[in-house]
Amino acid sequence: MRYGAAVMSQDADTPDPHAEASAGAATGADVPQAGAAADPAAAPDGAPDGLMIEVDASESPAARIAALEADVARLTQEKKELWDKVVRGAADLENFRKRSKRDLDDARHDARTRVLKEMLPVVDNLERAVAHSADADAAAILEGVRLVLRQFTHAFERTDVTAVEAEGQPFDPNVHEAIGQEESDAPPGTVVTVLQRGYRLGDKLLRPSLVIVARARTTAAPTGGGGAEGGGGDGGEAAAPAPAGPGGDEG
Repeated sequence: MRYGAAVMSQDADTPDPHAEASAGAATGADVPQAGAAADPAAAPDGAPDGLMIEVDASESPAARIAALEADVARLTQEKKELWDKVVRGAADLENFRKRSKRDLDDARHDARTRVLKEMLPVVDNLERAVAHSADADAAAILEGVRLVLRQFTHAFERTDVTAVEAEGQPFDPNVHEAIGQEESDAPPGTVVTVLQRGYRLGDKLLRPSLVIVARARTTAAPTGGGGAEGGGGDGGEAAAPAPAGPGGDEG
């Protein structure tokens, strides 16, 4: 807010031009003469002529300090709240990481436990078969092994392990691994022998099947003409001499 102050005479109603001139001479400033037009840059419209002083009377220094202290207190509180949120977020993240690791370890342990529980009865039957092998004949032992193998297959199925069908199927490099070829009447590229069965675990391949693939039979090359077998041909066997008749030695 700006205030304009003019040097007044003893008469409060009328400015004293002599007093204004004296004041101007004392300060070295040009004082406009009475009746002269006021400088529009020095005095705004409606303001008296004279020295312009800028005074901000809207608030006192104490009020300004109080406002700044209030801002500092507010920002300090916001900083404390944000820091508390950061600390809580870091603690929650660490707890989540530990909980996830513990859940993963528990899931792996449960999976191994379930598979081993399915395999233990098979091991028990194999141990019984070995213990009674001395008193049993070969046919009984073979039948026991077949029963154990069937039990093993059922245990695999309960753990989502299935065999890969290979014999008689077209060769599939995704589930088969060919280690050789053999001549066969089957179409070329067909699996004719399975050396090791493959298995899947769910939809994923656990191991491929080791197989032998059929190939077309090769035909024998045709032999030459009668020269190979005839007596007069090159390289042929010599003809046996005709037996001599009676008296042939003298005739």
